[in-house]
Amino acid sequence: MNARLYGRWMERWETGLANRDSNRVERPFDWGLDWLDIPSTNGHGNPLEAFTTWSAAQVARSHDFFSHEAPRDARLNGSALTFTSSVHSQHPENNTVHAEYFPAACAQGRAVLVIPQWNSEFGSHIGLCRLLNRFGLSALRLSPAYHHRRMPPELTRADYHVSANLGRTVHATRQSVIDSRSCLDWLAARGYMRLGILGTSLGSCIALLAAAQETRLRAAAFNHVSMNVGDVVWTGMSCRHIRSTLDGRVTLDELNRCWSVISPSAYLDLLARRSNHNLLVWAPYDTTFRPEFSRQVLDNFRRLGIPHETVTLPCGHYTTGKFPFNWMDGLALARFLRKSL
Repeated sequence: MNARLYGRWMERWETGLANRDSNRVERPFDWGLDWLDIPSTNGHGNPLEAFTTWSAAQVARSHDFFSHEAPRDARLNGSALTFTSSVHSQHPENNTVHAEYFPAACAQGRAVLVIPQWNSEFGSHIGLCRLLNRFGLSALRLSPAYHHRRMPPELTRADYHVSANLGRTVHATRQSVIDSRSCLDWLAARGYMRLGILGTSLGSCIALLAAAQETRLRAAAFNHVSMNVGDVVWTGMSCRHIRSTLDGRVTLDELNRCWSVISPSAYLDLLARRSNHNLLVWAPYDTTFRPEFSRQVLDNFRRLGIPHETVTLPCGHYTTGKFPFNWMDGLALARFLRKSL
């Protein structure tokens, strides 16, 4: 099959998988300043000015913005880890962090925090954790904010993590990053000193933001990459229902300025100061993390001299979860993490 025919076939497959979900909801637009305790007067009555000014200020003080506390009430029941999030949200269910623990018999102090994709099912990445076990790595699979057991009863999707409520999206992402750092605390307290982090799609963004703040990580694997959260929401096939709400209310440039505080582009300089090894996985037929944005990440890693390896999957975003691409992806991630830890 030639490249053009393969690309068309992959696009049809990606589109079919993306259109399976029939429960996407177009939720109303909201600046969400209340989620971030931003007084509207900060922008002299202009919410865009208030938001973008606040976001730029938080990037400049990201050490404080993503500061965290070690869990004080962590409880392990079988494989299920729970503790209270140090970030409070308006939804009680979301304020308890849930994670699944998969210890390896011969881990030798090596453990990986695994963060799945947006709207992942509860069983997502469990198979990957078990594969990491086979490679001698313990694994802890985090449920990001509003996912799995953290989902409020009125939801059927993790809509509150990424939505047209701009402030709530920032709040949820910050919470997931801070919860990730608390999970690393828990792993360190169990004697794991050779720590890695692995994130997929939205989880990749969360993992990169955490890695930019962390000095304890030896390795980080970013499974699908993009520079800005706004770019993904604006152009990604899986976010069309959000884009339809945003249209006419903000431009792409304005969205990226509001969400700079939760976008990898704002933290690559900080990541360049870290000593961990990095893996960048991208897919040239990706309809969500579009390839032009993934290439921007690769170009900036090279420009900044950030140590990294690259894996190019011959598929798209949704098809990464399908055979044989899921095995290609999983083996590349596991081999990198075993080698780097």
